[in-house]
Amino acid sequence: VQLQASGGGLVQAGDSLRLSCAASGRTFSNDAMGWFRQAPGKEREFVATIKWGGSLTYYADSVKGRFTISRDDAKNTVFLRMNNLKPEDTAVYFCAASDLFTRVPGGYQYWGQGTQVTVSS
Repeated sequence: VQLQASGGGLVQAGDSLRLSCAASGRTFSNDAMGWFRQAPGKEREFVATIKWGGSLTYYADSVKGRFTISRDDAKNTVFLRMNNLKPEDTAVYFCAASDLFTRVPGGYQYWGQGTQVTVSS
């Protein structure tokens, strides 16, 4: 079972990026999918999660209105569209899968390797 995150890069403040997380090894259509991020010297923090079926989403206050999580279960892929990026969004972004709809990192059973997002001012 593998989650492969991609789409990170170096951008300027105000730019947009779309992260992708492709799952393999089994279907994740019955799992909640989440995005987390970790900046240097900081703990991993919740960014967004989407429930199985895509009917519910939940965002951290810091990204609400700028980030959008979505999923394509036919492709076993989850996305994170990030608009109006800010320097404080700089971090390694991780995708994860859980049998719970939760913002708690410990509730996720599967994790991807992370993709770096760097936002310059």
